[in-house]
Amino acid sequence: MELAYYSDYAVRLVNTEQPERGTDSLTTVEAVRELFGPAQQAARRANESDVTRLRTVRARLRAVFEAADGGDEVRAVDLLNALMMEFPVSPQISGHDHRDDGGTSRSRAESGGGRPDWHMHIADHAASATAGYTATACMGLAFHLTDLGVDRLGICEAQPCRNVYLDTSTNRSRRYCSDRCATRANVAAYRARKRLESERSARTGRTAETTQESTPATER
Repeated sequence: MELAYYSDYAVRLVNTEQPERGTDSLTTVEAVRELFGPAQQAARRANESDVTRLRTVRARLRAVFEAADGGDEVRAVDLLNALMMEFPVSPQISGHDHRDDGGTSRSRAESGGGRPDWHMHIADHAASATAGYTATACMGLAFHLTDLGVDRLGICEAQPCRNVYLDTSTNRSRRYCSDRCATRANVAAYRARKRLESERSARTGRTAETTQESTPATER
């Protein structure tokens, strides 16, 4: 598993809160466990204290995205480095998949016992669910940031959504967290243009009427 994959852990955690809407889905132990996705062994360690702890981490991770989105690269890096100092990781080489003769990564059974597909993996030896999740999220985000650039960390422009996202587009053009938000923003922009055009047309019509009324009959 590539380390950059873990950057999605940061996105999932930050997006459990919608600040502009005043909603928060990170309220129970079950919600914490859902964040881990398929990593259920690590999720089983979660308890009530992890709800509060992860909320604190969530605010700090959002600050990283806000700094990046605002163009303050140094602050974004400093904030992320501070988290990684507090929640260090234990990387190790893993080879749970194997390569077939064509170089394709497959399970051991599928590949017939071919050569191990060696790759870097984050070992989870953390003392708590929060520590393990945060270390994983921050390391993944750090790899994403250094590989693609700080400007690839964004905040959705569709109001009132403030979800964060990772821009993996080839031309660095992403502005929204999802297709749904992009569609909503485009519709809103279209309606705003139509409203402006209608207002301009109405003003033009009123101006023409006023001009006609003020013109003496002999000049018409």
